[in-house]
Amino acid sequence: MNVLVVGSGGREHALVWKLKQSPLVEKIYCAPGNAGIAEEAECVSIAPMEFERLIDFVKKNAVDYTVIGMDDPLAGGIVDAFEAEGLKVFGPKKNAAILESSKAFSKNLMKKYGIPTAKYEVFSEYEKAKEYLSKQEMPIVIKADGLALGKGVLICKTMEEAQSGLAEMMLDKKFGAAGATVVIEEFMEGPEVSILSFCDGKTVIPMVSAQDHKRALDFDEGLNTGGMGAFSPSKFYTDKMDEECMKTIFQPTVDAMAKEGRPFVGIIYFGLMYTKNGMRVIEYNARFGDPETQAVLPRLKTDLLEIMLACTNGTLDKMQIEWYDNAAVCVVLASGGYPESYEKGYPITGLESLETKGIMAFHAGTAKKDGNFVTNGGRVLGITAVGESLDEAIKKAYEGVEMVDFEKKHFRRDIGIKKYN
Repeated sequence: MNVLVVGSGGREHALVWKLKQSPLVEKIYCAPGNAGIAEEAECVSIAPMEFERLIDFVKKNAVDYTVIGMDDPLAGGIVDAFEAEGLKVFGPKKNAAILESSKAFSKNLMKKYGIPTAKYEVFSEYEKAKEYLSKQEMPIVIKADGLALGKGVLICKTMEEAQSGLAEMMLDKKFGAAGATVVIEEFMEGPEVSILSFCDGKTVIPMVSAQDHKRALDFDEGLNTGGMGAFSPSKFYTDKMDEECMKTIFQPTVDAMAKEGRPFVGIIYFGLMYTKNGMRVIEYNARFGDPETQAVLPRLKTDLLEIMLACTNGTLDKMQIEWYDNAAVCVVLASGGYPESYEKGYPITGLESLETKGIMAFHAGTAKKDGNFVTNGGRVLGITAVGESLDEAIKKAYEGVEMVDFEKKHFRRDIGIKKYN
């Protein structure tokens, strides 16, 4: 089969890398891809939101299957556009991708179907939101309703911080239209876990657990980012917890979406927190997480393309998905200044030395200049290693981090090391 992956980050590099291992794959394309992905697939200069151009490319190049990596095209209805042309595509339709694209929708869905989550209220008017906020206890969480590159969540410790954050979101439009509606919810405490899961509209099969690190600096200091690293498996998530979540969260979510006339086909990312009151949903995503994917896919034994096809064909209940009994760690190398302002174009050295140690570098923000890799984004690389134990994988990943260098290289030194995220 000829396969197209849509996206340009570390997650898409990991998807390309894993899909290439399938004996079913003849040729793999990526649109638009990046310099690292270009080493493994033919990159096509088409943006993820250019649906018509992508459809035209698929038809002209006899692409049999398209995998959507990013949230924006899913929210924009790319799956609907492809299916209208009779093309096979992996991902949820627009009316199901709303599970991620509208936090208000997902919170209301959880309330309606009794899926455990934080207490919350939704506001589209600033004055009403401000008044409600003034009566709440701190700390509190304020979320932009729409997509904001994983950065539209504010954890506010003081009332002053909360009022300022609300004004920035709703009045100053810090996150654009995404912050026109906000969700204000109670602050929950406890360890977090990310459970990515395969879905075919009725069946859900969770993947191995992972944990990510969102804050820019060690010890969870600094600003929220798209993710500074991830590890798998989680240190606290047990088989018993997984069984409980299947009964109270995973299957009820898929059943709820089906009952709402929005059958979910693709990947649901369950962002969970283990609180004093049990497991709670923090958020849903409607696609593979980044950088969790870079830590989870190296542990997958079963052919990824076969699983995706089963999701698309509605036969996931017949799949037996196997995983390696090991651990994996991904440490993100970012540009100094990320997630705010940063510079691009710095030469990257040491990548070739990783291969001799069996360490992977999933490219997120790289380009080629004069035949050499240079930095071209906030998150530049995901240095990923596998080990028999988590400690071994951590040690190996950080050995890889030391081998690779570029000016103003920034990374966290505690990925997988801390007890909690």
